[in-house]
Amino acid sequence: MRTAYSVETVRAAERELMARLPEGALMQRAAAGLAAACADVLGRVYGSRVVLLVGSGDNGGDALYAGARLARRGAGVRAVLLAPGRAHAGGLAALRRAGGSVVSDAGGAVELVEQADLVVDGIVGIGGKGGLRENAVPLAEAARRGRGVVVAVDLPSGVDADTGEVRGAAVRADVTVTFGAYKPGLLIDPAREYAGVVRFVGIGLETVGVRAPEVEALQHADVARLLPVPGAESDKYRRGVVGVAAGSARYPGAAVLAVGGALRGGAGAVRYVGPAGGAVLARYPETLVSERGPARAGRVQAWVVGPGAGDDAATVGEVLAADVPVLIDADGLRLAEVGAVRGRGLRGVPTLMTPHAGEAAALLGVEREEVESGRLAAVRELAARYEAAVLLKGSTTVVAEAGGGGAVRVNPTGTPWLATAGSGDVLSGLGGSLLAAGLSAVDAGSVAAYLHGLAGRFAAEGAPVAAEDVAGRIVEAWRSVVGARG
Repeated sequence: MRTAYSVETVRAAERELMARLPEGALMQRAAAGLAAACADVLGRVYGSRVVLLVGSGDNGGDALYAGARLARRGAGVRAVLLAPGRAHAGGLAALRRAGGSVVSDAGGAVELVEQADLVVDGIVGIGGKGGLRENAVPLAEAARRGRGVVVAVDLPSGVDADTGEVRGAAVRADVTVTFGAYKPGLLIDPAREYAGVVRFVGIGLETVGVRAPEVEALQHADVARLLPVPGAESDKYRRGVVGVAAGSARYPGAAVLAVGGALRGGAGAVRYVGPAGGAVLARYPETLVSERGPARAGRVQAWVVGPGAGDDAATVGEVLAADVPVLIDADGLRLAEVGAVRGRGLRGVPTLMTPHAGEAAALLGVEREEVESGRLAAVRELAARYEAAVLLKGSTTVVAEAGGGGAVRVNPTGTPWLATAGSGDVLSGLGGSLLAAGLSAVDAGSVAAYLHGLAGRFAAEGAPVAAEDVAGRIVEAWRSVVGARG
C-alpha cells in the first residue's frame, strides 16, 4: 500500500526526528538523495550544466547542498536566488566551497535555465499555497521550454501538497524527488501531472507511519489479497449473484456493457432486469434475465443500477429500497433521491456511487472545473452528503468511504484511452460483481478501478479502444494481479 500524508503530519514527524539528530543531519540526508537522483538523470555528471532555482525555505537548502555535491563531481552549477537575503546560508556556503556560483542577473538567469542540462526546482516547499510568485514565473516557463531535465525538490513549486490543486503558474517537473513520505498532491491530478516521475528518498521518518494517511493507493499485492476466490464448496449462489438494472430502449448497449463487466467480476451469476434483455442474451447467454422488476427478479447479493436507465426513476427507487449493497451510476445518480441514499447509509446498508466529474458537479451544485481541480474535497463532500461510498472517476480516480472520513483511495492504474463511451458501464458492472462477492463498498470500488485501469492499459497498448475491448481484458488484468500473490 502506498500512503500519502498531510503537510502537518510530515512536519510533525520531521520535528520528532530532528530532535534526535545532529543539527542539519536531516537536510543532508535529503540533499544526498536528491544529488543521487540528479546524477542518475544526468548520466554523466562531469561537465554538465546545472541550474538551481533556489527559494527561501528548506527546499532551497536541499537544492544548494545537492548542487554542492554535483559541483564536487565536476558539474558546472549555478544558483539563481529568488530571495537573495533569505537563501539558506549553510547551503549557499557549501555550494561556493564546491566551486558553484550565484547568478544575480534575472535576464541572464532565464537564458541559463533554457540552456541547462538539468534544472533543480527548489523554489517553494510543501507548505506553499497558491501559484508561483511573479518573479519565479519566467524561470518556470524557461525550464519548461528548455533542453534540460527538470527535477523538483519534494514537490513541484506552485502545486498544493495536501490537495493536488494547482492555483496559478507552477513548475512542470520531469522528475520529483520526494523525501520521507508521499504527499497527496503527488498522487492526485492536476498536481500529479506536474510531478512527472516520482522518486522516493527515505530519510528516516518512521514515525509518520503511525499516523493516519490522507491518501492511499493500492498496489498489486493489496488487490490480490482482496480478490474473491471460490472454495471447494462454492456454488454460483455462494459466490454471489449481482443484479443489473440498466439500459433502456434508447441505450441498450449500456446494459450489455454493464453485464459484461459484471460477468468478469467474481460473482457466481448475473441477473439482468430491464428492457434490453434480448440484446444482453444475444451477447451473454449465461445471464439470468427477468422482466418482473428488481423486487421480483430473484435472489441477489448486490445491485447495479443506472447505466443507460434514461428517466426510469421507479426502477432506481425500487433498487434503493433493497437491503443489499447497491452501486449507482450514470442516470441512476440523477434519479436517486438524496434521502433514500442517506437512509441506506444510516441503516448500515452499503451504497457505492460512481460519478464522473460532470455528474459529481451536478450533484454538488458546482461547476465541473471545481470538481476537476479539487478532487479530494469533491469526493469527501459527496460521501458526506449522501452517507455513501463514492468513486469519483477521472484522470485520477478517487474513492472515499461513506461519510467522507478516513483515507481516500487513489487509483494508480489506467490510461487516457479509457475516456471512451461505455467504459464507465463496464466499471459499474465489475464493481457491482465485487460487491456481490462480499467486498466492502470502498474495497469493491478500489479493486474495480484498479482492474479496470489495468484492463484499459492491456487493451489500448497506445491505441484507441472500445469499451467492449476493456471488458474483454479484465480477466487478463485479474491474472496479472493474482500473479503478484504467488
